[in-house]
Amino acid sequence: MSELLRVEHLRAGYGEAVILDDVSFALPAGETLALLGRNGTGKTTLMNTLAGATRRHGGTITLAGIALHELPSHERAAAGIGWVPQERNIFKSLTVHENLTAVARPGPWTPERVYEMFPRLGERRANLGTQLSGGEQQMLAVGRALAINPRLLLLDEPLEGLAPIIVEELLRAIARITRDEGLSAIIVEQHPQAILAISHRAVVLDHGTVVHSGTAQDLKDAPDLLDRLLGVAR
Repeated sequence: MSELLRVEHLRAGYGEAVILDDVSFALPAGETLALLGRNGTGKTTLMNTLAGATRRHGGTITLAGIALHELPSHERAAAGIGWVPQERNIFKSLTVHENLTAVARPGPWTPERVYEMFPRLGERRANLGTQLSGGEQQMLAVGRALAINPRLLLLDEPLEGLAPIIVEELLRAIARITRDEGLSAIIVEQHPQAILAISHRAVVLDHGTVVHSGTAQDLKDAPDLLDRLLGVAR
């Protein structure tokens, strides 16, 4: 399988503060990476760095042969990055449909396909972003990232603060997008077992460095190791 993303010796942070130090990993095309770690270990900073929202102090990021680290943030969507940050960042003054069409790029993920994936959005296509529930806003954030037809989908804690029934719905959709549709993704999540179950690989960060890298299944099957790395009670 061909390699999609390679991060080598990455150092990045905010201003002069370096949060990530010598981070390296690779992701083949068509695979999903679970990015895990305790709070404050640099997971969101890594996602923000891939999207171009931090200051890079060193290292490289290559996406499908493109030197992503050389591109400003506004050009990374065109290069193939679909980003769903923790804040969701939907256009709340636009309708659901306008949110999708405003960013749509040619490709298989049309607004209609997004509605098929998330029927709730289809029912509310004329509603403003402010009229959506938190779960619906998260679905819209994911749908908007899909509408740019990315090579790589970045999901930063997509299940945070959502009702259990919405969590289940989103997990099914994410599994379909990645496992069935073959879209590569990096997912940050505080519920490791849920994400490991739908991921191919796992990377664990601690104090801004990679302390574990391997298959998601191996980590899922090693509760003692998971406990040591994340402090997860078994």
